[in-house]
Amino acid sequence: MASISETISKHEERLWQVNQEIHSNPELAFEEVHAHDTLCDLLESLGYTVTRHAYGLKTSFEAEVGTGGGLIVYNAEFDALPEIGHACGHNLIATSSLAAFLATAEAIKANQIEGRVRLLGTPAEEGGGGKIELIKAGAYKGVDACLMGHPGPGMGKDGVVAPRVMARRGATVTFHGVSAHAGNAPWLGHNALDAAVAAYSNIAMLRQQVAPDQRMHAIISKGGDKPNVIPHLTELQFFARAETDAELQETARRVTACCEGAATAAGCTVEFEW
Repeated sequence: MASISETISKHEERLWQVNQEIHSNPELAFEEVHAHDTLCDLLESLGYTVTRHAYGLKTSFEAEVGTGGGLIVYNAEFDALPEIGHACGHNLIATSSLAAFLATAEAIKANQIEGRVRLLGTPAEEGGGGKIELIKAGAYKGVDACLMGHPGPGMGKDGVVAPRVMARRGATVTFHGVSAHAGNAPWLGHNALDAAVAAYSNIAMLRQQVAPDQRMHAIISKGGDKPNVIPHLTELQFFARAETDAELQETARRVTACCEGAATAAGCTVEFEW
């Protein structure tokens, strides 16, 4: 009867190849086609039945082994970040979840254990909320335990890995102004770009006045159309982070005030999509 370590050793070369393949071909949220196919192809080559494009998501997949008993799900993330690729190590997450699934599945089959194990491909962790869409589609109904390992930079006491874990809340902020010709009659416009720039500056100044365990960051994702037209619509995206939910809500409230004050100063209106 093979032990878990023997199972991992048996598949070590395949796991390494999967890890390298995903790392060498970084893909953004909901576009992880190569990673999806790489993982599914390997599972099918090992004799597992795989549901590709599971739960209505192009790059999700599902494989399950066992009957009855409880259900353990391993999440496999595999998306990357723009420009910097797999800086968060999602290639490692996919590989470790795959390894855990194979070890558990082979233990269930070898020992005739009652229970089920599932490997679930979870796209769009870095943006887009892939797991939220999976929850809505029922992917986690009836699950008894949901597990995943995440690489992190820090070590705690006694060698225990202790990465910082922070709650995050984000919003797309849209500023609405009034368009006008910038050369002929700029005084007729209400400049939505002024509102976005002022909001960004307010957030930058607020960073000095928050606790060390809080974070906020933003980009201006839409700044206007042409330089000779007063922008009537601009867009800012921000994230707020904190180590407790209460702190997060307070931080988000203060960032919201930064945006609302900027809109008022520029004579614009503002709306938030959380």
